[in-house]
Amino acid sequence: MSSAVAQLSPTGLWSNFNNLNAVPRGSKKEDRVIQFMKDFGTRLGLETFEDEIRNVIIRKPATPGMENKQAIILQSHLDMVHQKNNDVNFDFDSQGIQMIIDGDWVRAKGTTLGADNGIGVATIMAILESSNIAHPAIEALFTIDEETGMTGALGLKGGILNGRILLNLDTENDTEIDIGCAGGIDVTATGNYAEEKSAEGNIGLTITVKGLNGGHSGMDIHKGLGNANKIMNRVLYSLVSSFNTGIASINGGSLRNAIPRESVAVLSVAKSSLAEVKALIANITKEIVFEFKTTEPSLKIEVAESAAPSLVMNSQQAIQIVKSIYAAHNGVYRMSADMHDLVETSNNVAKVTIEGGKITIACLTRSSVESSKMDLANQLRSTFELGGCEVSFAGSYPGWTPNVSSPILKVLVDVYEKLHGDKPEVVACHAGLECGILGSNYPGMDMISFGPTILGAHSPDERVSISSVQKFWDYLMEILKNIPEKK
Repeated sequence: MSSAVAQLSPTGLWSNFNNLNAVPRGSKKEDRVIQFMKDFGTRLGLETFEDEIRNVIIRKPATPGMENKQAIILQSHLDMVHQKNNDVNFDFDSQGIQMIIDGDWVRAKGTTLGADNGIGVATIMAILESSNIAHPAIEALFTIDEETGMTGALGLKGGILNGRILLNLDTENDTEIDIGCAGGIDVTATGNYAEEKSAEGNIGLTITVKGLNGGHSGMDIHKGLGNANKIMNRVLYSLVSSFNTGIASINGGSLRNAIPRESVAVLSVAKSSLAEVKALIANITKEIVFEFKTTEPSLKIEVAESAAPSLVMNSQQAIQIVKSIYAAHNGVYRMSADMHDLVETSNNVAKVTIEGGKITIACLTRSSVESSKMDLANQLRSTFELGGCEVSFAGSYPGWTPNVSSPILKVLVDVYEKLHGDKPEVVACHAGLECGILGSNYPGMDMISFGPTILGAHSPDERVSISSVQKFWDYLMEILKNIPEKK
């Protein structure tokens, strides 16, 4: 929270963002923010309710003179990604986000900011509580759990919403209007392994990969950023191939939709091989740091000695699982043949946990083409099954097919050109917007997505441009005035 942020312009938006950021709202932990939104709507005297899945809907009638305009749905999601730097002491479940102003940017102190999608939520709140903004009838839809499964959108039943135009406020570049997005599927590999005693006289080594940028596993997947799990596995592959190295544990990454920034592995190595092991790690580190010098200038691979772990993974299984992680595709799989510079299909090897006889590898596979999504998912299934794991698919959701003839798209393009003298970029994105799911439950709904400029989403470097928020707000105010009349 920050009183200085609350006083930024437009004050209605920023003060609501400040209030929202005082409420913990991690995915699947939205009880407090759901109640916060219901209290907000009730306090305004507006029709307010939650549906069966716990999305919150608030309705506000049209302002005088706007009754003949088509009703619109303003939509954003309530949850935020929880990521923090390792050296930051912060409890997302009990603390509000600590915000600072840094030039034209609002950011948080070592954590994610929650601008994704808190700025959208705060924008809708400001419109709902306003008494001087002209607008048609509004249904405000605040969905839950967008970041870890889109269960709010998936569970929204047809017939609850009356509007036929939906404005999704969850895009992160103020020059873009989004008309399509990728679908996704969670791919999870699990397995058990036999543990054996660490060899007599061995010494422990803790390897840490850190300093990576991280970022959004959809929007940033094409940037050539480092994946901590893949980098760690590259080091381990060389060690288990060349030395009798025991793996006691690996813990890397946290969320499927965040490119992993850090990984820690605890190993057991023979004292007689220690110097050679360290030399090999140093050589590999030099190679990797050189390869990523442009995209990951802060990358570090650190090695620390410790007491030898008592138990390690069976050596044959260790080789098998390291090879399967090495073979698992990470990053862009295919670019779109139909839209310039659009990633069609990708995978993020998001989380690797190996400890206590249990293996869990979590991936998020995305694509705007359903068959391509399943092709890559099946490739990953095959890779991990060859590594001795069981593989499950879950949380599949559809993409959003672009409609270049959308009537509301024409409104947004015309308003943008009138305000700024040039045309916006009409794009599809590789993120998982909720529009594809909502469109499947409400066929024929005319949908669009736009928003202010937000950088570093899903990482502690997340920040939102203050001037861009003002631009976005002014743009939305004009859009509300130009919503078409009822047919």
